[in-house]
Amino acid sequence: MSISSINYGSSLLGQSVRNLNQQLTDLSTQLSTGVKSTNYAGMGVNEGFAIAARSQLANISAFTTTMTNVNTIISAANTALQSLSQTASSVQSSAAATAQNVNSSNGQTIAQQNAASQLSSIVGILNTQVGDRYIFSGSAINTPAVASADDIMNGSGTLAGLKQVISERQQADLGTSGLGRLVITSPTATSVKVAEDVAGSPFGFKLSSVNASWAGATVTGPIGSPAAVSVDLGATNPNPGDQVSFTFKLPDGTTESVQLTATNTTPPPTGSFTISATSTLTASNLNAALNSSISTLANTALVAASAVAAGDNFFNTDTAIGTVVNTKAATPITGATTLSGAAATNSLTTDFAPGDTITVNGQQISFVASGASGNNQVNVTDSVQTLLSKIDAITGTSTPSTISGGAITLHADDAAGLTVTSSNAAAFAALGFTGTVSATQPLRVGGSPLGSATTLVNGSANTVAWYTGNSGPGTARASSTVRIDQSQSVQYGAQANEQAIRSEIQAIAVFGAVTTTPGGANSAAQIAALSSRTVTNLTPQAGQQTIQDIQTEFATAQSTMKDATARQTQAKTALQDMIDQTENISTDQVASQILALQTALQASYQTTSMLSQLTLTKFLPIA
Repeated sequence: MSISSINYGSSLLGQSVRNLNQQLTDLSTQLSTGVKSTNYAGMGVNEGFAIAARSQLANISAFTTTMTNVNTIISAANTALQSLSQTASSVQSSAAATAQNVNSSNGQTIAQQNAASQLSSIVGILNTQVGDRYIFSGSAINTPAVASADDIMNGSGTLAGLKQVISERQQADLGTSGLGRLVITSPTATSVKVAEDVAGSPFGFKLSSVNASWAGATVTGPIGSPAAVSVDLGATNPNPGDQVSFTFKLPDGTTESVQLTATNTTPPPTGSFTISATSTLTASNLNAALNSSISTLANTALVAASAVAAGDNFFNTDTAIGTVVNTKAATPITGATTLSGAAATNSLTTDFAPGDTITVNGQQISFVASGASGNNQVNVTDSVQTLLSKIDAITGTSTPSTISGGAITLHADDAAGLTVTSSNAAAFAALGFTGTVSATQPLRVGGSPLGSATTLVNGSANTVAWYTGNSGPGTARASSTVRIDQSQSVQYGAQANEQAIRSEIQAIAVFGAVTTTPGGANSAAQIAALSSRTVTNLTPQAGQQTIQDIQTEFATAQSTMKDATARQTQAKTALQDMIDQTENISTDQVASQILALQTALQASYQTTSMLSQLTLTKFLPIA
């Protein structure tokens, strides 16, 4: 039988020394690295929590980077908006203060020339980039927000620019007679009648009221189709100082009046008509004075209002226009046309029925037999105008939808545009619409000659698109959304066609686009009327979006991110403490453990040394 040798390494003392050495090595590694182990296995049972904490820290780091980038974009957008606001204020001040001296070389005032120059600056502002992102293009971040200033003003190729749209609209508004599409006649020897030339036309003056201050005069209207007003002097002449006034609505929504005063002076001063021997002759004088005054008003205030309206047709593309349609009575539909009715009546050619629906931006309007309530129901016996009012109530537009020449024009205020569909396709077509109606159309004068045109038509195929970014669906802010926390997001998108931005570029561009005849009799008055409207249109209006509203929404997003950053900073500290407690070591504690191990190891080596010196002979008795 063999006996295995007994050595030091296999002894309990040797194993103990090796264990002490290993512990000393591990503690020395911990002391040099600051962590418990170089692998997860050595970290202990809580390492799973530490791994989860690291994942959360990585998410927080990503959120922090995202919020830094978004804050940079918002800051750039705020700077751009502030510059836009300052530019608008500068143009407004110039329009209000500058003398209306028309330059003989270009037919513009200095203020207008400055406005045209500022348009290029505005284009640059709205095409601001942060990195490779166009910040005013909505979700189309790789596309410039707006066309060049030259394209906007002068067009591109076969596409018309603002100046052409203004020119065409002016011709349509003035009409072939230059009286703003009004017809002045004398139905009887003692009367004067003023009528619109075509019922439902969007162009020229629209009659609002007529008044006469002397008892013998008879005034009527506006009545009829087309609308008309009249003043009949009867057998009684007015007295000197008696007045007659006519009030008109202009294409831009403003009103103007022509007031004529009876006088014995011959020739009469401006704004007067001469009292003659008989009321018949006086009526003839009134007719002549009215022609002259309306012609002057048409070539001054109407020209300015026409330019403003043309600017809205060009820039405000949140509109949808239907085709021209007739009623069962074979007449163009009007606001009074009913949504259903018997044959040969003023009703749609195809009736809406109870249960039908029209969906506007996701909200349904239901047709009922009677008893409709709120904005989401309409009676089938109601008028088209009632339906349009309910559509406008849903969209919240500040520009009411209109009917002219048998065509409906729907409006919206925001960049989200307008989307309208119906469950009754045939009845919807009887309103002039097919399929899904989207409000993204510039409007142009339809028909030729322009002075006789009666409709506005979709101009998207032959007009420069000034806004080249992306619109909707949803709000401009929703066009860019980012998550800043596990359960929280912010919206920070912006679009150059938002109402506040669009209204400023529109007013400035129109002011800079209009030219007049140097030295013309009405030139100064035209520019004065345009300047006044420019000042008004650059003044924030109650209930409409402003630049400050956009900045406030950006500020809300920044505040939300600031709060999220504060929460994440606290969470980051707590998570890092958990990781540190799980993975890191206390240098003092490890140092103390190393000293204890070194002492134990020294004692073991001393014991080993003593034992190694023992031999059998030291225990044998001496003979």
